[in-house]
Amino acid sequence: MKKHIAYAVWNGTLKEGNGTLTTNSKVLNSQPYSFKTRFGDGAGTNPDELLAASHAGCFAMALSLVLEKSGFVAESLDAKAEVTMDTDKIEIIGSHLTLVAKVPNISQETFLECATAAKENCPISKALKIPISLDARLEQ
Repeated sequence: MKKHIAYAVWNGTLKEGNGTLTTNSKVLNSQPYSFKTRFGDGAGTNPDELLAASHAGCFAMALSLVLEKSGFVAESLDAKAEVTMDTDKIEIIGSHLTLVAKVPNISQETFLECATAAKENCPISKALKIPISLDARLEQ
């Protein structure tokens, strides 16, 4: 079993307050976040952006594994996750994955099957209880 740890500190009210995010690896080390970084144009990150980064990274790794098990090695997997927040309900309502991939000697059908399997089975996708969509393009 492997555990990953992150810390959040928040001070003040929701709209006027601010906080920091830190990970054990220190990749995030007192990274600022606030209402403005989540709902406006403030400098810093926010939980939704970090969720999108996690989803994109997890999906790309999962697809690499699915491709490998199917006998393929990707030259590149360029994955993007777009997490959507309904600001009226303060609720994350979806994540859309976009993928541009270079995978030698794979058919379009097999590629789409592998991408769909990765979307459905990456650990972050499994943890999310929101709709997840995918656009996948294979480059030659």
